Amino acid sequence: MIRHMSDTLQQYDAAIASCKEIFIKKTKDYGTSWRVLRPISIVDQILIKVLRIRSIQEKGAQRVADNITDEFRGIVNYCIIGLIQLSNPSGSIEDLPAEQVEKWYDAKVMETQALMQAKNHDYDEAWRRLSQESFVDLILMKLMRMRQILANDGRTLISEGMEANYQDIINYAVFALIMREDAAEKQSP
Repeated sequence: MIRHMSDTLQQYDAAIASCKEIFIKKTKDYGTSWRVLRPISIVDQILIKVLRIRSIQEKGAQRVADNITDEFRGIVNYCIIGLIQLSNPSGSIEDLPAEQVEKWYDAKVMETQALMQAKNHDYDEAWRRLSQESFVDLILMKLMRMRQILANDGRTLISEGMEANYQDIINYAVFALIMREDAAEKQSP
């Protein structure tokens, strides 16, 4: 079945809604404890998740019940945290109201989705031809770049900065979520 951009937007919104639901519930459970995370810590949290997915893909089995779909959702949410922290830096323990965090979340998603739409227009849904493994590898590559940017005190000569890398990772993770949902729909009777 050939998909179109309108399908992509609907599927993107559904994937983001599943991520946001978890994010808001965790914010209500834990507050905004993540505000203490420094940039490298956020990148490392994402790295842990993507390395776990890659390990499961390579081994073909897992021993911990958390599924790959939830790991991709976690990647999206940590990237949103990263984007929020870039725009609203804080080194203090500061608990913010869930309503404020939700506004920031929505704003970062809107910016990231606009980027996806522009790139998807130019690349013509090319992401639909990629494998789950490719999404994981692309995310891993972006994380390695981000670690280097941080080692360079956030400076780049000609390359994209942290924000663009977070946005690309979000979009790769959302695409992986969409593909996983498509595969689940094909398997159901």
